Amino acid sequence: MTIESFAQQVNAWGAERTPFLFIVDFELKKPLAFRLDEVDPEQILYACNQFGNGNDQLKSTTSITLHKHPIPVADYTSRFDKVYNHLQYGDSFLTNLTVRTPIELNCSLKDLFYLSEARYKLWFKGEFLVFSPETFVQIVNSKIFSFPMKGTIDAQIPNATSIILLDKKEEAEHITIVDLIRNDLSQVATQVSVSRFRYIEELKTNLKNLLQVSSEVCGQLADDFHSQLGDILIALLPAGSVSGAPKPKTLEVIREAEGEDRGYYTGVFGYYDGEKLDSAVMIRYIEKSGDQLFYRSGGGITTQSNAEQEYKEAIDKIYVPVN
Repeated sequence: MTIESFAQQVNAWGAERTPFLFIVDFELKKPLAFRLDEVDPEQILYACNQFGNGNDQLKSTTSITLHKHPIPVADYTSRFDKVYNHLQYGDSFLTNLTVRTPIELNCSLKDLFYLSEARYKLWFKGEFLVFSPETFVQIVNSKIFSFPMKGTIDAQIPNATSIILLDKKEEAEHITIVDLIRNDLSQVATQVSVSRFRYIEELKTNLKNLLQVSSEVCGQLADDFHSQLGDILIALLPAGSVSGAPKPKTLEVIREAEGEDRGYYTGVFGYYDGEKLDSAVMIRYIEKSGDQLFYRSGGGITTQSNAEQEYKEAIDKIYVPVN
């Protein structure tokens, strides 16, 4: 399926009010769309805010162990320097740099789908697993909402909330992404505004609890938005929170620094039930390549960033959300 045929199919299903599931990769090369009544739970499991075909929790007393083998700091610094040079030249104001870390798990990806707790989860044919805390867009009653996440800190650090909210680098990064999302939504909606700015959510993981900073941006869609769902989604992709600003040039910087396609990592997935749409950015992502598992993670780089701190943040984001 091409991105053009994906948009046409989704537009048609939206016009017919036909429920569907969609999965779109970061590069927009391998989009997928399935009618909900055709989704085989032996092949695809999904859960979006408790809606899905994989909500029954697997009963197990086994504790999850995850061993990570981070890339050398020097390798990360080499990629960071490429991004930083572009930032200094003004090619980008914010670039999301990601890495691929070999890991070992004591359970299968399918079992981990059931054992993990997350707002959005997707297990796809044993090839990858997503347990994402980040909404891409929601559409309810002709209004579109986006909730960009930028800024993460260990919840156990004393005064963690004050530290993350007062950090000038984190604030600048968050403002940049909120402005990008506001501009993106303005392509498909009117009356776009930031309804909540920099609020804190706590994420529970197997290693530590994290505080995540988010904002809420919303806008008004046309009454006939159902027949334009495919066009709306494509206009907003790739997600600004996992790419950067300005988006077109920053995507070139990402390709140069990372040196490989991300595939479905940092793409989006979601569902439409005939009335409303809910979707997630595919972060907190484990993929299988041969017999090896890899965890994808990263963060936003600005001219105020420090390579060592950004490396630590990318590694800290390697976790599974289980109690």
